[in-house]
Amino acid sequence: MSEVVTTTPGLYPLPDWAKDDLSDLKGHQKADLIDGTESEEIEDAYERVRSEYVDHQQSAGLDRIVEGQGRWDDMIAHPLAVADAVETRGIVRYYDNNNFYREPVVTDDLAATGDVAAELDAASEQVDSGLQAVLPGPYSLADLATDEHYGDDGAFLDAVADFLADEIDAFPDVETLFLLEPSLVENPPEDGEDERASEAIDAVAAAADAEVVAHTYWGALDEKVYAHLMDADVDAIGFDFVANHEDNVYNISEYGTKDDVALGVVDGQNTLVEEPETIAERIEWVGDNTPSTDFETIYATINTETFYLPVNKYEAKLDALAAVNKEVMLA
Repeated sequence: MSEVVTTTPGLYPLPDWAKDDLSDLKGHQKADLIDGTESEEIEDAYERVRSEYVDHQQSAGLDRIVEGQGRWDDMIAHPLAVADAVETRGIVRYYDNNNFYREPVVTDDLAATGDVAAELDAASEQVDSGLQAVLPGPYSLADLATDEHYGDDGAFLDAVADFLADEIDAFPDVETLFLLEPSLVENPPEDGEDERASEAIDAVAAAADAEVVAHTYWGALDEKVYAHLMDADVDAIGFDFVANHEDNVYNISEYGTKDDVALGVVDGQNTLVEEPETIAERIEWVGDNTPSTDFETIYATINTETFYLPVNKYEAKLDALAAVNKEVMLA
């Protein structure tokens, strides 16, 4: 018997009212909505957004509550985009989809900003228990950025890991930390670099006084990348069973996984809303197809950010996910 903990990787879509209000307040360029110097009116709007995010998650009954990342217009590049040592330049495509972010170019020594910690502090005022932090993993954050300061890929990755670890040091108490690592799938590290990526994730995880999930998505990891990721001292690895269930099952069956696991079983990019029974069947399918693995805790989650979805669809998906039985019998 495994315990099912329902959660999400955050990055929710802005409510329609917020899109309109923020557009009016900050002009019509989406990339300028975040510059680290928001006016009081902008701060008030984001506070209302955060409150709506938290209220809906709690009313739905999700086990872990995220801040929602309404300010993260640069998506998982956000923590760098607001750093003093970073210049945000041209608009670039976010992986291979139709979303875009400002390219963060590191021009000086990175130092923690406390930006994400401040968001979590604000969310913690509404959340009695189950608060979950969300950060980009160090490999993905370094992959999305450009280095004009450190001069070496390895040194840059280490600096990004240190930057994230320092950010975590300022966090309030959280129960879980999701490190989002889509670049491990989308732009996998080469031989030698895969071990360094694992070490960087390990360094970030070590800074957290929480259960840490290294969540990968938009496909499955290459075997060698996965084998090295297993060396990182995280509590769970996340798998996107919407985008690629066969290869993810293979990795778990061939190389094992942690005692806990995160299963991306709700589609964060498709407007079709899954029924709770369908979500439960997907969880059970993983168990049936990995009979040698006994998961203690299953983090049932949306596979990707829901940033791309209409608000009513993402909210319906949260409702369906929260309604999944909290215990499932796995073969």
